[in-house]
Amino acid sequence: MDRHELRELLESFRGGARSLDETVGTLLDGLGHGPVAELGFAHVDLNRPLRCGFPEVVFCQGKTLEAIEAVMQRLADAGHECLATRVSPEQAGALVRRFPSAEHNPLARTLWIARQNRPAAVGRLLIITAGTSDLPVAEEARVTATVLGCEVELVADVGVAGLHRLLRHHERYARADAIVVIAGMEGALASVVGGLVGCPVIAVPTSVGYGAHLHGITPLLAMLSSCAPNVAVVNIDAGFNGGYVGALIARRIGQARQRAPESPHE
Repeated sequence: MDRHELRELLESFRGGARSLDETVGTLLDGLGHGPVAELGFAHVDLNRPLRCGFPEVVFCQGKTLEAIEAVMQRLADAGHECLATRVSPEQAGALVRRFPSAEHNPLARTLWIARQNRPAAVGRLLIITAGTSDLPVAEEARVTATVLGCEVELVADVGVAGLHRLLRHHERYARADAIVVIAGMEGALASVVGGLVGCPVIAVPTSVGYGAHLHGITPLLAMLSSCAPNVAVVNIDAGFNGGYVGALIARRIGQARQRAPESPHE
């Protein structure tokens, strides 16, 4: 049971659709899987949706196929959605056979097992890339934010080498609740975007660039040194982290907008 399901359960009790006994029974059933599932080689956190709003995510790099399958199966058995990241082509082939309903994105290197009847997307997140070489990281961010229940747009290949390409998308970044900027080379795009908008900007440096780029260290330091005060930075090539943080921020803003009373002038 995740935060959304718990809210629906309590709302149905408050509205009289469920009795107290039914509500308590459903709640106990939802928590009956226990906070942690011990698999011997892993402790799967089954209580994370209630604490954090989303289930544990499976990072596949360096893991055996058997370990990945066991963790994903345990999450699925608990009724959770399941997102796996950094999935190799070999792992993906086997996992899709094991979980036929899973959605595989080879560019993002993700595998997603969605639940039925997902709630409507909340919050507007815009992902911007400097170049097309940044798209694998951008796709990881896009899939992550989509799985977290955010409305996501992607604007690719609008780096500072041709700044006019970015400026023509003014309406799209002006309406965003949060923006993820993904750039390699010198990483200047994050500062430029930060100076154009009034929302949080999450900068993701990538390992795309020539020698002095230092495999992402140069854009990382440039983004950390940004003079735009609304720019925060995650790790090199960390599309998952950028998408996750961006989605959390955008969803909070979107939820606040939904709760706000309508203006009498609208």
